[in-house]
Amino acid sequence: MQHYKLVIFDWDGTLMDSVARIVSSMQSAAKTVDLPIPLAHDVKQIIGLSLPVALKQLFSSITAKQIDEMLVQYKYQYIEGDKTPTPLFDNAKNLLTLLRENNKLLAVATGKGREGLNRVLQVSNTSDLFHTTRCAGEMPSKPDPQMLYSILSEFDIAPHEALMIGDTSHDLKMAKNAGVDSVGVTFGVHNKQVLEQYQPKAIVDSLAALQTLLVL
Repeated sequence: MQHYKLVIFDWDGTLMDSVARIVSSMQSAAKTVDLPIPLAHDVKQIIGLSLPVALKQLFSSITAKQIDEMLVQYKYQYIEGDKTPTPLFDNAKNLLTLLRENNKLLAVATGKGREGLNRVLQVSNTSDLFHTTRCAGEMPSKPDPQMLYSILSEFDIAPHEALMIGDTSHDLKMAKNAGVDSVGVTFGVHNKQVLEQYQPKAIVDSLAALQTLLVL
């Protein structure tokens, strides 16, 4: 799997161990806005979607006013209110560095907003490792393939020359919709049984295992 010119990563649950913080922040925001507090399992299912889309899926009767309130409260909880640690997964930075040294183009395609992604890139000191990024709010939500089409177009890369790495069905379905190969990772949200429904080229249990596939 070393022939790909472009490797595109999801962020939450793929490079950063942030799922627990997303869950607790969403639950705290819901409590503040007086919405039913969602189960952790249900919050995990919407990770990767853009936040407005995720909120409509998570709270079936949510109003436009409540969506606006949740956007404010979730942002506050995730950035300031919640102190759950969000480290990079083991070997994340090493893998990205090795891929750069092997002349791969690197990108992020995420359900995070631009402000949120820029903040975590800065905090994790990984901004300089990526050639480009795409965020929710700038493009339609996953699994729409527009994020991937936009990245491919920027670098004049054909779909068969790119690889999408992600931990959710939303990531792998987006890749399939774009005609891009994918690899699923099992240490984020979805398990092997969910991920294999989208015919990824491989499913791995660690970034170290991914490294053995992508780097000589």
